[in-house]
Amino acid sequence: MATPNLTEMERQRGLGPKLERSLTLTFVGDWGMANFHRICSWLTQQFCDRAGPDSRVAIWNVRYGGIEAVTSVSRGEAHLSIATPAQLMTTALTGQGIFAPYGPMPTLRALAVLPQNDRMVFAIHPKFGIQSFEDLRSKRPAIRIATSTNDGTNFIGFTAYAYLKAHGITEETLASWGAELVTAHRPEQTIALVLSGQADALLQEAIMTPWWEDIVENHKFIPLPAEPSALQRFVEQNPGSTVPNPEPLPSGFWPALTLPLPCLDFSDFIVLVREDLPEDVAHLLTWCLVETREAIEVQYRHLRPDRSPLSYPLIPTKMARPPIPLHKGAIRYYTEEGHL
Repeated sequence: MATPNLTEMERQRGLGPKLERSLTLTFVGDWGMANFHRICSWLTQQFCDRAGPDSRVAIWNVRYGGIEAVTSVSRGEAHLSIATPAQLMTTALTGQGIFAPYGPMPTLRALAVLPQNDRMVFAIHPKFGIQSFEDLRSKRPAIRIATSTNDGTNFIGFTAYAYLKAHGITEETLASWGAELVTAHRPEQTIALVLSGQADALLQEAIMTPWWEDIVENHKFIPLPAEPSALQRFVEQNPGSTVPNPEPLPSGFWPALTLPLPCLDFSDFIVLVREDLPEDVAHLLTWCLVETREAIEVQYRHLRPDRSPLSYPLIPTKMARPPIPLHKGAIRYYTEEGHL
């Protein structure tokens, strides 16, 4: 893995704003071994290099589906968290969709959006001879669909169930076919259900992972193109949850994919804080996110850009445009540097 040379790392440590006081912060990442924890670790080191000498940061993992990362910040239990898909977080502000039980969270603010080119895809075993959602509804196969748990905490599961519903397929519909949903919280757990023969279809995100390529290339699962009318229904039924009309997955993304594949957008990480985070802390965190981005980019450059869980290069003018309002400390940094 390539890393910045010592001179560059020393240069980064010597530049930028500093805080004289020491701080103890809490970040919320992922389940412990995925990209949010990696990003939090990078940000932890960069921040503590520039804060008071006794500064430290705890990185908490999530135990459920990820919603606790958002609610912990909203409640003031944590200072910073990362969530995906970025667009879905607009519904936290208004207390819609998956956030309805918690009510509006108007104090949430963003420091940056980190690019990730992702989609949600439905793929089915070739033995069923199904090429489209129309085929699926017509043949009514007694399949087992692996996806994430829809328990009110999991953004993937919430979106997956809504995606099926937009295509006219509910749990009741599946039951009438003799079909069922088999679920787990984490993407690799649901993919394991397919690989172990416990499921015949997969509805999941993280399309850049080797797991998905294995499913499509080696197991010959057939990705079903999303129906344009269903994508429109999804947007209407889940206002704010996704960007309308995302670009199709290009042909050749997997070698077996010979035509562009319309599917549901599931892109971008968002770095969340609360509006009452001190302005100088938010400013320094944002400075670290942008000015030391080389230190996180190099951790992904062994992967092709379209196969990287974090898209690179990180472009400051795009980082400065999250779908929810920026913290005032972030606004100050981006304005000073000409990124807004």
